[in-house]
Amino acid sequence: MPLPSSAVADAYARLTEVVPGLAITELPLEQPLPTGGGWASAAALAEGGAGLEAFLARDDAQVLRDHGRRGRPDVIASFGLHRYAWPVCLLFTVPWFLHRRVPRLPVTHVTYDRTAEGLDMGHLVVHTGSFACLPGDPAAALPGARVVADEEALRAEMRAAVAEHMEPVLAGFGPRMRRRGRALWGMATDEVVEGIWYVADLFGEQPRAVRELERLLPGTTKPYVGSAAFREVTGPNGEVLPTRDRASCCMYYTLDALDACPTCPRTCEAERVTKLLAAAAS
Repeated sequence: MPLPSSAVADAYARLTEVVPGLAITELPLEQPLPTGGGWASAAALAEGGAGLEAFLARDDAQVLRDHGRRGRPDVIASFGLHRYAWPVCLLFTVPWFLHRRVPRLPVTHVTYDRTAEGLDMGHLVVHTGSFACLPGDPAAALPGARVVADEEALRAEMRAAVAEHMEPVLAGFGPRMRRRGRALWGMATDEVVEGIWYVADLFGEQPRAVRELERLLPGTTKPYVGSAAFREVTGPNGEVLPTRDRASCCMYYTLDALDACPTCPRTCEAERVTKLLAAAAS
C-alpha cells in the first residue's frame, strides 16, 4: 500500500466532508500556529485567563441574542467547553474510528477559530506528529509512529491521548463552571462519545460506533466517568429507539426548561421517548 502523507489527513478530510461547517488544517511542527484575530489556542484556554474570557464572550453574546437575557457565568462556561470539546475530541476519535490511528495532540498543538467566515463550527489548526497505530498499518513507516500490540492497547492510547489534551483544558474551564473532578470528566466523557456517535451516523456506521465506544469506555476507565451508556427505549407502538444516558448536564435547562436534550439526565423516560420520536420523524 502507498505510504500516506499524514497519519490523520484522510480521516480529517472525511470528517470535514460530512461536517462541512468545520475546517481542519494540519501544520508541520516547525510552522507556528496562527494567533490573533479570532484564534484561541488550547494552551490559552487551559490557562483560564484573558484568552478564555475572550473565547467565552461569544457564548455570552449568543445567549443574550437568542434568549433576551444573560446566562449565568457557570452556564456560559459550560456552553463554551462543549463548543470547544465536541470538535476537538473528533480530532482523536475520527482517525481512531476510521483508520485505527491515535494522534497525540497536547494543548500546545491545537488552536481554534470559532469566528471563521462561512464555517458555523469554525476552523481547527493542529500540529500533528506523534501517533499510535497497529501492526501492519502502512502509516507505521511515517515519522512519529508508535506501533502498539493490539486493539486494546490502541484503546488505551485513545483514552490517554484525549486525557492528555483535556485535563489542562478542564482545569482552565473548571473554576468558571463551578465544577471539578468527576463532574468535569463527566462532560469530557459525553463529548468523546456523542461526537463520534453523531459523525459515525453521517458515515453510515453508527452501529459500529456504538460497539467501539462500549469497548473504549466500559465504565472502569478513570478519569472518564461511567460507560458509553448506550441503550434502547421503546415507543408507544413498539418503536425501538437508540439512546444513551449522559454523564453530565450542559445546563441548557436554565435558559429553556422545555427544550432539554433527550439524553439529558434531567429528562424523564416518557419525555425522552417523545423527543426521540419527534427527532426520528424529522
